[in-house]
Amino acid sequence: MDKYTVITFAPVQGFIEKSRKLRDLYGASLILSYLSQKLVQEFHKPPETEVISPASHNLQKGMPNRILIRGYVSKAQTEEILFSAWKNILQVCRQWIEDRITNTYHWEREWKLWGSYTWEVFQGSGVSIQAAMEDLETSKLSRDWTAVNWIGESSSLTGTDGIAFPELGAETRNPNNRRWTAEKDNIRQFYRSLACVSERCPPNKEPEGIIFALNEKLSIPELVKRLVTLSEIANKLGMSKVESFSEIHRGPSFWTGWFMGDGDEVGKHLKKLAGLPNGDDELKNFSQAMRDWGNNFTRDFPKEIGRVVYAGGDDFLGVIYREENQEPITANQAFQWLIKLPKIWQQHGQKIGLSVGFIWAGSGIPQRDILQHCREAEKLAKSSGRGRITIRVVFNSGQYVQWTCPWDYLYILTKYQDREGKNNWSHVYQDLAQLEARRAFNLEKKQLSEEFALNFFDIYFPGERQILLNYEQSKYIVGFSDEADDADRTKAKIDWISDLIKVGWHLCLST
Repeated sequence: MDKYTVITFAPVQGFIEKSRKLRDLYGASLILSYLSQKLVQEFHKPPETEVISPASHNLQKGMPNRILIRGYVSKAQTEEILFSAWKNILQVCRQWIEDRITNTYHWEREWKLWGSYTWEVFQGSGVSIQAAMEDLETSKLSRDWTAVNWIGESSSLTGTDGIAFPELGAETRNPNNRRWTAEKDNIRQFYRSLACVSERCPPNKEPEGIIFALNEKLSIPELVKRLVTLSEIANKLGMSKVESFSEIHRGPSFWTGWFMGDGDEVGKHLKKLAGLPNGDDELKNFSQAMRDWGNNFTRDFPKEIGRVVYAGGDDFLGVIYREENQEPITANQAFQWLIKLPKIWQQHGQKIGLSVGFIWAGSGIPQRDILQHCREAEKLAKSSGRGRITIRVVFNSGQYVQWTCPWDYLYILTKYQDREGKNNWSHVYQDLAQLEARRAFNLEKKQLSEEFALNFFDIYFPGERQILLNYEQSKYIVGFSDEADDADRTKAKIDWISDLIKVGWHLCLST
C-alpha cells in the first residue's frame, strides 16, 4: 500500500514570467501561494493524511507548490481542490468587474475555459518518500495539451492568448467580418474603465494608469494577476495582501537589478534526509527552516533599495530599484547588497548551497525578457559548478556581458585598484579594450599567452595572480574541466578575466 504522495502543478515559471508590471509578479506569486495553501489545508488531516512539507501551513506567502504528504492522495483529488480554488479566484475577479463596469458581457465561456485549462497537476506515490519522488518525476514526462484557442487577436504579453474585454466571446466576432477598428475602441474604453474603478477615479476624469494603463491588452489570467493585488479582492478570497506597493520606475537613467536564486541540489538533499531513520521529522525541520528563512528574507530586505517578489523557501526572486521621485540606484549600490547575500542565505542553517542569476538591466528591456535573462543566468551559475553567481549586464540594445564566479571569490571585485592605487575601473577597462583591439591575446589563433594575461591581471588585482596559477584553485574559480587541454584552460582563464573586467566596470564603477 502506498504510504507517501508528492503533488505539484504547472506552469509556475511560465505563469510568473508573463508579467509587465511589478504588480503582475506579485499577483502571480500570491495566486501560486494561495493555490498551494488550499491543497495543503485540504490534505493535512491527520491521521489519514499529513502534510510533511511545506511547513507553516498557516503562512500563505511563499508557499511552495511541491507538497509531500504522508498517506495517499490521488491526482483526481488534487485536481478537484486546485481547480475549485482557481475557479473561485476567476469568479470573484469577473464578478468584481461586472459589478463595477456596466456593459453587455459575452465572455463567461472564456472565463470557464481558463478555469479548466490553466493548470496541470502531477502526482507521484510510493511506499517511501524516495519512491514517491521518483514516481512524480516519471509522471512529469507526460504532459497534457492545455492551450486555449482564440479568434486571432492576442494579448500584448503572450502574443497568443485572447484579449480580455466584454465582447471576447461574442458570436458576432467572426474572423471573416470583424470590425477590428471598432474592437480596438471597445478594448481601449474597457481598460480605461478598469483604470477608473481601480483608482476610484470619476468617469469624467482621466485616470493615472497606476494599476491599469490605458493601452493595456491583457488575457484573462494576466487580468486576474493584476486584480488580486487589490485589497478588496484579496480580502474576499482570503488571500495574502500586498502590504505596501510602489511600481518600478524605468525611465532612461533608471537601471534595475533583478536577482533569482535557488538552493543547490535540494532534491538530492531531500532524498538524503528522507533516507534517515527519522526522515519525516528531518524533512519537516528542513521545510520549516526554509520557510522561516523566506519569510525573514522578505520582511528584512532593505526597502530603500528594493523588495523581494517571492521567497518560496529555497527559491526566490527580487528586484533592486528606485521610485520615480528618487535618485536612480547605482550598480555599485546593488553590488554592495549582493556581496552580502551568501551570509544572509546561511541564516537558515541548512547544508545547501546557493546559485543566483543577477541581472543589471537597462530601462528599455521588457520585463518578460529580464525574467528570461534571470533564468538563463541562474542556470549558468548552476551548470558552472553551483555555489556561484552569474552577473549579466543587459543593455537596451539587447546585448549583454556576463561573468560567473563562486560566491567565496566574489570579493575579487573589491580588490581592484588602478595604477595610481585608486578605484577607477575606467583604467583597466580601457587597457583591456586596447589589448583586445590589438589582438594581444591572439584568441583567434589560439596562440594564447597565459603569462601575459596573468601579469596584466596582477597589475590591477595585486596578489591574485598566484591563485589563478594554482591548477585546483583556478579550475574551481574559472570552471574548466579536467579533460580540457592547456589551450582550452588558458582560453577559459583569459575569458574569465576579460568578463570580470567588463562586468566589474559596469557594476563597480564609482567615478
